[in-house]
Amino acid sequence: MSGRSSALSAVARAALIALVAIGLGACGKSSGSGTGPGTGTGRKGEPLRVAAAADLAVAFGEVGAAFEQSSGKKVEFSFGSTGLLAKQISEGAPYDVFAAANTTYVDDVVRAKACDDSTKRLYARGRIVVWASDKAALPASIEGLRDPRFAKVALANPEHAPYGLAAQQAMAKSGVWGDVKPRAVYGENVQQTMMFAQSGNAEVAIVALSLAVNAGGGYLPIDADLHAPLDQAMVVCSGGSGGGKPNEARAFVEFVASEPGHAIMRKYGFLLPGEAVPTSK
Repeated sequence: MSGRSSALSAVARAALIALVAIGLGACGKSSGSGTGPGTGTGRKGEPLRVAAAADLAVAFGEVGAAFEQSSGKKVEFSFGSTGLLAKQISEGAPYDVFAAANTTYVDDVVRAKACDDSTKRLYARGRIVVWASDKAALPASIEGLRDPRFAKVALANPEHAPYGLAAQQAMAKSGVWGDVKPRAVYGENVQQTMMFAQSGNAEVAIVALSLAVNAGGGYLPIDADLHAPLDQAMVVCSGGSGGGKPNEARAFVEFVASEPGHAIMRKYGFLLPGEAVPTSK
């Protein structure tokens, strides 16, 4: 009997160990599963990662510094074409916030279940301008781009850059796109587009007002009625496979929309619908 009892005890112990192992495995899966915002490890000790449209490169430098000072949280930006950033996020790129140059691409990352639709919010309306390193070299109006003296006119690639699409729409509606198209040069994003004109590789560039306001040279505002509104939205994202920082991400989105945040954005020509447009320098 004692041998049989001993054997039964060994079987019972083995079964108990197996049950504990199964339970621990289930707990591990439940704590790390899920792909939506707010799941995962939270990447303790790492900065908040923000993917932002290139038109925000200068403004968000100041916004980020103010956010870090007020919250004590570090933020790291990656600037680029809105369309290309949206594609990366949809494929799992590790970003906590997506600040797009229009609302369409935010809808795309939400549909891909990479970002949380409930956190989507409009934060600005962008404007486009014709910029030149020499103010005297600017055309009197957008129609002036017909002049052959503008041998190269730079704009962001309309296929994935909202500011480039707006530039193309404005030239088409004003009747000059047919003349300009053979002389057009395309930047990967609106920031690179401006560099073409800064370096002399283009006489002028059609870029975001936010990049032009403190860039020196001169700029000519383009009538907003000539293109679809550049309504810019942002959204909290999942942070990729490493997990997100939902609390910090929401805090950043709220800061951009707060009065201190929006005061900085106004300095760079970002408006909300109904706000007055800054005059040309």
